[in-house]
Amino acid sequence: MSRIFLFADEAGCFNFSKAQNVSRYYIVCTAILPDCSIGIKLQELRRDLAWQGAPLGDYFHATTDRQEVRNAVFDVLANEKFTIQATIMEKSKAIPKVRVTEDRFYKIGWHFHFQNSSDAYLKAANEIMITVASIGTKKKRIAFEDSVRDVVKQKIRSDSWRVAFWPANTDPCLQIADYCTWAIQRKWESGGKDTRSYELIRDKITYEFDLWKHGDKHYY
Repeated sequence: MSRIFLFADEAGCFNFSKAQNVSRYYIVCTAILPDCSIGIKLQELRRDLAWQGAPLGDYFHATTDRQEVRNAVFDVLANEKFTIQATIMEKSKAIPKVRVTEDRFYKIGWHFHFQNSSDAYLKAANEIMITVASIGTKKKRIAFEDSVRDVVKQKIRSDSWRVAFWPANTDPCLQIADYCTWAIQRKWESGGKDTRSYELIRDKITYEFDLWKHGDKHYY
């Protein structure tokens, strides 16, 4: 029986306004792995970098890692077989009822992401293990986790899946999702000007969809 592994992360904030340090987009991103052996390679990379005296944090995190560390991580990712899917949500185009609460907006993102990007890999495996990077306060995490489970139940009408919600520092494969999400976010937030990291994973992206591309109304 075949099993695939889906690791998910998000980028962007829930601040719906035009202000400094507020993201223009909210991005839901998944990395689909045939197995988790790449996680072992990332752990080995950390040990090698530590031996070399590289400036490491507690775990690989693209936003805070130094460029020399990012380069090394992307070198590993470039030589591995996995696919990436991303749903891009331009927040100012979200109608008010979609963003009335953070968990509703979060659920909408997951709903469209899973609905539109999942067919190919759902058909390719008998079982799917979904691991999502947990975010927010304890109360918010519960709401977000319920949202993801509800979406998955709607899409996969069987008992062939499991969902786990873990901090990104607990699983190196979640750090793959973090790096891919960060690279895609840099491209979109810069208006296509910062694609250095994006180009390193471009060939692995099977789905990258601007959810409200055809909308022309901005609500703030």
